[in-house]
Amino acid sequence: MSQTNQTWVTEFVLLGISDDPQIQLLHFVLFLVVYLVTVFGNLLLITLVLTDSQLHIPMYFFLCNLSTADLFFSTSIVPETLFNLLSRRKNISFIGCASQLLLFLLFGCTECALLAVMSYDRYLAICNPMHYPLIMTGRVCAHLSLGCWAIGILVSLVDTTFTLRLPYQGDNKTDHFFCEPPAILALASADIHSAETAIFLMGILVILAPVSLILVSYGSIIVTVIRMKITSGRLKAFSTCGSHLLVVTLFYGSGIICYMIPKSAKLLGKLMSMFYSVITAMLNPLIYSLKNKDVKRALRNAAIKRLFCKL
Repeated sequence: MSQTNQTWVTEFVLLGISDDPQIQLLHFVLFLVVYLVTVFGNLLLITLVLTDSQLHIPMYFFLCNLSTADLFFSTSIVPETLFNLLSRRKNISFIGCASQLLLFLLFGCTECALLAVMSYDRYLAICNPMHYPLIMTGRVCAHLSLGCWAIGILVSLVDTTFTLRLPYQGDNKTDHFFCEPPAILALASADIHSAETAIFLMGILVILAPVSLILVSYGSIIVTVIRMKITSGRLKAFSTCGSHLLVVTLFYGSGIICYMIPKSAKLLGKLMSMFYSVITAMLNPLIYSLKNKDVKRALRNAAIKRLFCKL
């Protein structure tokens, strides 16, 4: 069929992970449980950081931003996915797809930048503790946070523009469970080389550059910790950084497979997309709260205060 006889795409069909009704029902239950835990966990963490004065320090300020990004990151994907899992028509309008693409990239890329800033914050706290309060002032923290959100906006606009400016005619069946650039580009009716190049360059900015900063920061942290003479100081430093390293590994590992290795297997790509966009948003508050004494103390105090209010 010639391109002139093809109709312009006004909506996309999201094929999801599986077309088996029973598996789709299982996926619905799993996505719903994960999303509810994500919303509850991140809202709880945000509330604790905002209401507990002892958590008003740079580390928890950035953690609050991370939870906010996680909350909206998951919300930009999961509700639509839940609806499609129960619907026979798994369609999403072109505008709806563009909105989902823009929002998911905005919050996802912001999270990439925030994780790098959090590693820099830990580097200063452990490797340069005497000057840490002078460097990490409230103004600096605000600027770093705004910079992370600005990077998210920039990358999302570039990736969305290069993805959706291409002509889409004929086939509209997307082999994915949400609108992600590689899956949408596969349906384009023109050469996608320029779009793939732009997305790859943005990936360097928002994935490889932050990963490099994280590696340098934690390399310096490891050297500093090894040189510590007091064992308790080592344990405290490793405990503080362990949660962040785990989050970084889970998030960036799956993200690199999706965006820096675009020719990976389709099923693997979808699973990795689900992991970094849905699962990590649920795990982040659990990892930070379960391994963090300050957060557990704040949660315990909030529970006690609420109990006394009822009495």
